[in-house]
Amino acid sequence: MQKAVIYGTGEHLEPLVHLLSSSRVIQISAIIIVKPSASEGLKRLAAQFSIPFADSLEGAADPAVDFLIDFTSRLTLETARVHFGKRVSLIPSSIAWQFSQALSASEHYIPSYRSKLHKINTILDSTHDGMIAINENLSVTLFNKSAEKMTGSKKEDVIGHPVQEVIPNSQLPRVMSDGKEEINQEQILDNGTKIITTRIPIIDEFGNKMGAFAVFKDITEMIDLAEEVTNLKSIQSMLHAIIQSSEEAISVVDEEGKGLMINPAYTKLTGLTSEKVIGKPATIDISEGESIHMQVLKTRKPVRGARLKVGPQRRDVVVNVAPIIVDGVLKGSVGVIHDVSEIKSLTEELSRARQIIRTLEAKYSFEDIKGESEEMKFAVEQARLAASTPATVLLRGESGTGKELFAHAIHNGSSRKYNKFIRVNCAAISESLLESELFGYEEGAFSGALRGGKRGLFEEANGGSIFLDEIGELAPAMQAKLLRVLQEKEIRRVGGTKSIPINVRVIAATNINLERKIGEGAFREDLYYRLNRMPIYIPPLRARKQDIRLLARHLIHKLNQDYGKNIEEITVQAEAILKQYEWPGNVRELENVLGRAMIHMDPHEQSIGSSHIDLPSLEKTEEQKLRITEAEDIKPLALQIEKVEKEILETTLAAVQGNKTKCAKVLGISLRSLYYKLEKYGISQYE
Repeated sequence: MQKAVIYGTGEHLEPLVHLLSSSRVIQISAIIIVKPSASEGLKRLAAQFSIPFADSLEGAADPAVDFLIDFTSRLTLETARVHFGKRVSLIPSSIAWQFSQALSASEHYIPSYRSKLHKINTILDSTHDGMIAINENLSVTLFNKSAEKMTGSKKEDVIGHPVQEVIPNSQLPRVMSDGKEEINQEQILDNGTKIITTRIPIIDEFGNKMGAFAVFKDITEMIDLAEEVTNLKSIQSMLHAIIQSSEEAISVVDEEGKGLMINPAYTKLTGLTSEKVIGKPATIDISEGESIHMQVLKTRKPVRGARLKVGPQRRDVVVNVAPIIVDGVLKGSVGVIHDVSEIKSLTEELSRARQIIRTLEAKYSFEDIKGESEEMKFAVEQARLAASTPATVLLRGESGTGKELFAHAIHNGSSRKYNKFIRVNCAAISESLLESELFGYEEGAFSGALRGGKRGLFEEANGGSIFLDEIGELAPAMQAKLLRVLQEKEIRRVGGTKSIPINVRVIAATNINLERKIGEGAFREDLYYRLNRMPIYIPPLRARKQDIRLLARHLIHKLNQDYGKNIEEITVQAEAILKQYEWPGNVRELENVLGRAMIHMDPHEQSIGSSHIDLPSLEKTEEQKLRITEAEDIKPLALQIEKVEKEILETTLAAVQGNKTKCAKVLGISLRSLYYKLEKYGISQYE
């Protein structure tokens, strides 16, 4: 049964109340009195039929009302829907009177109902509920606009046709036959629309079955929404199961930092149960350090690798925490906690694996070489050129400039990159062992030799590259053997008589002055020429200070992973201090300075400032400062050597009348090396 509310007074109001009060289709749920002069009469009328009354629309507001009958002719549909919802229909009093008369007649005699039906089409078409009626012949006699919308059929194609042609699964014929009402029954129409319907048989006063009437609503969207809710509950259950079964310790807090969820792994690690955590502040589990949950909630940025001690047992852990943001609104944060003891074990395994891999393959490429200075760009350009040729490469530069990094990049940039890359520090292996390490040995070659002999590093590197670091430290005897390898492309094992051909690309490196060692007789000149075929000079950090910020950014990222920090950058003030220093240890020293700064920083700090920088030059005693002042005119050794080298080049070029080929020959260097040095020192008067 549908509900109606009467608003105002009028000449048809009392008869309309009498008619509707006896109706089985429409129920008057309230009468709204707007004229105080008529209140007493309306109150008696309402009391007569047990109808509630009100003095305003607000007082009778009810979203279940279907019709608002207006006797004032002043209401609008928008005003009606504000108080009674979108389903309500606004009906003028004249139409309501006609509808009531027709409805009254239909309850006494069905043929009269048919003749009056067209007078209430306006009312029926204004409702959001679908309505359909059939007569005793099962033909459709009523089909409103909402019914058209839900079924997809037009009124003119339906009226007068059997109902089962319009809705094949219609239950109205059965309802008319049984004579029983069916309330709120679900049904699916042929077009897939899901409806909920109430079916009413139409019976006259003599008990004759004259037809049936159905009112129905589209519930497709409600069912889809219910399915979405069900799916969300399924997902929530799934996520809860995943978190509970995870071996990683997990904690979740809300936007205020109060515990929402933990898993068994968290309890196992910290010793804290859900009763001690849920609803409590995020600091409840911290025994040393600051709550990362609170830091993340404050900054809305994730934090990775933070070190803390948690729980009564002060377990040393590493924490990763990320904010939970939904549609731009912070809802809380989730943290994953790792036991450091397990990480240490994994780190040791990784270190052992890296140690093995480090001797077999190159780790770095040209993309890992950071620098925007012209000096570094030139060095990289030379290294790329060297990578494209099979020539022996000699890397020159001070300690800590990155010679090994260049060696890795040259190998990875060459056609040999899929073969082995073997690294050898010539200064780290004793002279007695170096030969057997490089060239291998035969069985019985010396006391303690392995049965069956052993392959040397040159054989291991066959088809790939071998990096000979600190080449200037080789003893004279080893220099002669290495020269043979470079000339003949073959090696001979210790204790062996057979030569073994090899195909190895040699990359050598040194931080000492080979030319001076040649002059002192400590380094073979012929080996020098073999190694110096493709020389590459790597500039010191003091010669490319404009690269310090770029290098610092790269090194901070690397150190963050090593130390479990979350440092983002260095400040402008810190950069200025770093640029004032001369960096005798070059990039390696810069990494040490940054690492030392990060170790001593507070957990919440994210930028390295000037106060974190600790440089030897900033801690000079008064006596040292005095000595520096007295010796301020003394230039660094490297600069003095470069000055002498420039003078030699200028003098020699003048002596050979600018003939560069002859100049290179006289000086005992390659023409390419000469051009490099002329460009380095800006000597252009003999072009």
